[in-house]
Amino acid sequence: MIALGLVLLAVVLAGPTPRVMARWGAFRRAPRAALVAWQAVTVSAIVAALAAAPAILPLVLLDGQTVAQHIMILAVAVAVSGIMLARLLIAGHRIGRGMRRRRREHRELVDIIARRHENHLRILEHPTPTAYCLPGREKRVILSQGVIDTLTPSELDAVLTHEEAHLSARHDLLLEFFSVIHETVPEPIRCQAAMSEVRLLVEALADRASVRRVGELSTANALLVLADSRVPEAAMAVSGATTAPIRLKLIAAGRPNPMLPALMYLYAAALVLAPFGLVAIAWRG
Repeated sequence: MIALGLVLLAVVLAGPTPRVMARWGAFRRAPRAALVAWQAVTVSAIVAALAAAPAILPLVLLDGQTVAQHIMILAVAVAVSGIMLARLLIAGHRIGRGMRRRRREHRELVDIIARRHENHLRILEHPTPTAYCLPGREKRVILSQGVIDTLTPSELDAVLTHEEAHLSARHDLLLEFFSVIHETVPEPIRCQAAMSEVRLLVEALADRASVRRVGELSTANALLVLADSRVPEAAMAVSGATTAPIRLKLIAAGRPNPMLPALMYLYAAALVLAPFGLVAIAWRG
């Protein structure tokens, strides 16, 4: 039955699939394509869950002699779709509102205690090397005096390029999307490794922007200096002690064979089309 197939597809895409993908180290070589693939998995899982009820409707509407036999199946499908929709809306509201509030509060604090410098750049008078950005309509890039004094001009340019890459590409919205989907998935099948992998890929993508501007050496040196620095929860930053070794390897590895991202895009397209194809089969049948 197509409706049952959609429910099973949603469970597989929400649970086992992210766990397998998180172990595919080759995905990290093409972070942009990998992020598209991760989005495809999450979108397909949600669409499959939401489409369970629409997929059962043709069976109920067209098979008038056995409507009573299908009522229970329809009720289960509607419950699955309804619960997922409710969880999605609640998670989206809670996470989005909370993140915007934390960023606004920290931005207001930074504007009070930091020195303004060139548009949205702020300088904190602190000796510890620190650098991060606050995305949003009133964006900020925050540097400590310590990082300015420690890094060479080329390394400092790598840091600024990294943070500006986050801001211009709105990586915060991408992470917010994944956070909402992560909270929407029921806890027994939720994959924490998926969120960790997406955060790594976002940082690797910003690292690529720095490498294009100042080269691998300056980008790697800046990452080493800032690897252990602490940043606010609502910020995005070059730092990351747990991800730094992997990102350094990715920087040294360079760009992948063009076939890898091409295959990943095909994989993403197949994932997105799968639930829609099942629904189409249900209605044509």
